[in-house]
Amino acid sequence: MSDEPVFKRSKWGTNRYYYNPRNPVGLALIVVTVLFVGTMMILMTNRAGPFKPEPAPAPTPWSPAPYDRPRPSLSSTATPWPPLPSATAPASP
Repeated sequence: MSDEPVFKRSKWGTNRYYYNPRNPVGLALIVVTVLFVGTMMILMTNRAGPFKPEPAPAPTPWSPAPYDRPRPSLSSTATPWPPLPSATAPASP
């Protein structure tokens, strides 16, 4: 086994670390990460697995409420509003 560390500090002046491909564990972590991310991307693209949308609920058939009141009857009594003037009748001065 080599004396290489699993993680190495980045040389870009940041406090970040990266997997060391010279260490077998670091190389295994790189392979596992690439496979995991690739699988998740494929599942997202196909909308499968945990990214599958929930099925829409089945629409219920429309059923109107029953009409319980009696229908209004045509009455011969006078209406509560005045009749409209006829369009052919001459206007009264």
